[in-house]
Amino acid sequence: MAKERIVHISNLAKSFGNKKVIEGVSLTLFAGENLVVLGKSGTGKSVIMKCIVGLLEPDRGSVNVFGQEVTEADEDQMAAIRSRIGYLFQEGALYDSMTILENMLFPAKRNPETRKLPEKELTDLAEMNLENDGLAEAIDKMPAELSGGMKKRAGLARTLMLSPELIIYDEPTTGLDPFTSESISRLIMKVKERYDTSSIIITHDIECASITGDRITVLHEGKLVAEGTIPELKEHPDENVRLFFTKHAMP
Repeated sequence: MAKERIVHISNLAKSFGNKKVIEGVSLTLFAGENLVVLGKSGTGKSVIMKCIVGLLEPDRGSVNVFGQEVTEADEDQMAAIRSRIGYLFQEGALYDSMTILENMLFPAKRNPETRKLPEKELTDLAEMNLENDGLAEAIDKMPAELSGGMKKRAGLARTLMLSPELIIYDEPTTGLDPFTSESISRLIMKVKERYDTSSIIITHDIECASITGDRITVLHEGKLVAEGTIPELKEHPDENVRLFFTKHAMP
């Protein structure tokens, strides 16, 4: 039986002025898997993600999410698609003036599916998600009191308040020390297992890709040039792919 396609991109192209950023990208994310898009900074990884959520309009190609063609979706249809997607930003994107609990409740109180829930039920949900992310003790703290890794965990816990079917992780380990980076990567796997999510992980971190990816694709100069496991990619016939895995090749 064929797996359900959550995201299907075909022949995607996007330029800014005379600069081609994405050219002929095709990829598919299946239900229940983690797909890694691995590439150096500036190779167009984030542009692909913005096309998926409708923040950028491609110059050419098809972007299908949950069976809906994003380029043809009206505002209501796009809102429905976005309501099923969680996005973990590089910096966690917490509101500095709110406690962690208030950060957790903010999107839930504005979402049509959760804003009708009683305050206690939302608070209980926030406490559960924070506990699952190892942040139970941080519930009354301000973002400024948290380390970089804790902010990432809090951002992910907030994303889970809306029970997303698809999570997009944008450079989840950037700026973190190796120990914290590994813990975030392990948390991504824990979220997949516990919440049954499908995920796209865009990263330049080979260790993160190795831990989190069911499939790993390599983006080079705006094109997907390879797909496979880390050992397979290290031995890839394309020198540009192999260079990703040499010392200091990645920023």
